[in-house]
Amino acid sequence: MANERVTENNGSYVNDGFDPGSWKEIETYTEELLNRKISCSKCIEGIIRDASELSEHISEKGALLYIGMTCDTESEEKKSSFLDFVENVRPKLSEFSDSLNRRIVGHVAIKDMPERYDLMIRSMKNDIEIFRKENIPLSVEQTKLVTEAQAINGAMSVEYNGEEYTIPEMRAFLESNERAVREGAWKAVADRRIEDEERLSEIFDELIAIRNKIALNAGFDTYTDYMFRAMERFDYTKEDCLEFHDAIESVCVPLMREINSRRKESLGLGGLRPWDVNEKTGVGPDLEGRAPLKPFSDVKEMVDKLSILFHKMSLDLGEKFDMLVEMDTLDLDTRKGKAPGGYQYYLQKSRVPFIFMNAAGLQGDLETMIHEAGHAFHSIYCGHLELIGERSYPIEFAEVASMSMELMTQEQWGEFYGPEEVNRARLGHLEGVIFLLPWIATIDSFQHWIYSNPEHTREERKFAWNGIRDRFGSNMDWGDYKNHRDTSWQQQGHLFGVPFYYVEYGIAQLGALQLWRTQRKDPAKALSDYSNGMTLGNTKTLPELFSAADIELGFGEEHLSSLIKEVRVAMAELD
Repeated sequence: MANERVTENNGSYVNDGFDPGSWKEIETYTEELLNRKISCSKCIEGIIRDASELSEHISEKGALLYIGMTCDTESEEKKSSFLDFVENVRPKLSEFSDSLNRRIVGHVAIKDMPERYDLMIRSMKNDIEIFRKENIPLSVEQTKLVTEAQAINGAMSVEYNGEEYTIPEMRAFLESNERAVREGAWKAVADRRIEDEERLSEIFDELIAIRNKIALNAGFDTYTDYMFRAMERFDYTKEDCLEFHDAIESVCVPLMREINSRRKESLGLGGLRPWDVNEKTGVGPDLEGRAPLKPFSDVKEMVDKLSILFHKMSLDLGEKFDMLVEMDTLDLDTRKGKAPGGYQYYLQKSRVPFIFMNAAGLQGDLETMIHEAGHAFHSIYCGHLELIGERSYPIEFAEVASMSMELMTQEQWGEFYGPEEVNRARLGHLEGVIFLLPWIATIDSFQHWIYSNPEHTREERKFAWNGIRDRFGSNMDWGDYKNHRDTSWQQQGHLFGVPFYYVEYGIAQLGALQLWRTQRKDPAKALSDYSNGMTLGNTKTLPELFSAADIELGFGEEHLSSLIKEVRVAMAELD
């Protein structure tokens, strides 16, 4: 019978042969967990432990289906399998999780639970407060729309100079020293994107409406308020984010514009056009006319050299990276039909990190791979923790793991370059830090506006977006391509797939800069601080995680200014 205690196998709760994609099989376990007798806190601990093991299996199944779909967006079979899981498993899991949370939190024995479970119980109480059954089908519809947007972006390719290129591959032409090449490449990509602009705008309109309804159903005034709770932002507020925007505007925007003014003068241009500099990354042609940096010719070379690089940093990191390679969980090449971007996805049952990216041989690709390797290291560092909830670290600290690794590997980039080129790569990366923070403020500010004004028209959205770009952006002449600027937000996949996930990069960047500042003085301490923080997973609050790595969680102008000052010192050393 479904409510009987599931037979244990080899000390595990979940039996061999269990299919985590089948709700019929999952239900056997969920019913047992909901009906198991509770008489003390130890009973609750047992339920939490067994539920965690079940979640590992189901989480990994969902991860593999998502990975399969993003690796091949043109496969209807893979898309269908993922959506079947989304429609037929996740909704029922949501109801089960709510029932189990209520059973645990509502039991008198909860007061006797060890301190270890404090954060977990806080999360349960939060989930109970915001859960609404009527939001389940809305979440399913949301995922279907996001999947469609990913498929649209994954299918984009460009005919250029008689050849077909993916969008990531086109980035190489945008670093050309020949302005005509950059202009032609930029226009080819922009014109291709505009073909899908209408459907992507329709999808976004639908997502906004769904998300607003989810928030109202849950008793919140705005989706912003709802997401701050759903994302468990217990340790900072909307006001902190707005203060961060102001600090970035004050500290980083003038510096970014100063860099672009020098770029304009060095290139002998009357004004910068969109093909002269990437506003998000600061990447553009070399000011001295040198060929674009090319750190590797193929993925194998990148991986082999990164192994050497990490071993030079420490035996620990070297072994962790080699483990990633040996486990064969890397999909790094760009190809048609592959979703854009990059990510690390931790397979919870196998305790194996998977890395996805679109490498085209550029310096930005090297930085992306190091970034995702940082996430993988984080997953490995806390992989020893027993419960899935203990390993599900907060995003704000997850990005410290990745962004600090970008900065702390700089000293070893000579593995990919000669002396002149390595300084050029390092300088470009530090400039990229200065450019990225205003872009983070742009995207976060836009999201705050979007969901505070859910009934807006597209014309109002265009006006708001351009106003925010004016506030945080460079002095750019868009000429006849102003309509491309109006919808340039569509290139930021986070807006579609993971709403309100972006300010975390900024918060984490400040943590990463602090670890890097430590490294410049004491490399051994920086690596020790890094591992001290990463091994904790989700067992401490966000401020405590920062503290464990000997860094500070902050949003104000003074805090940001001190870190950017260090960046400027380092840039002067390399110039």
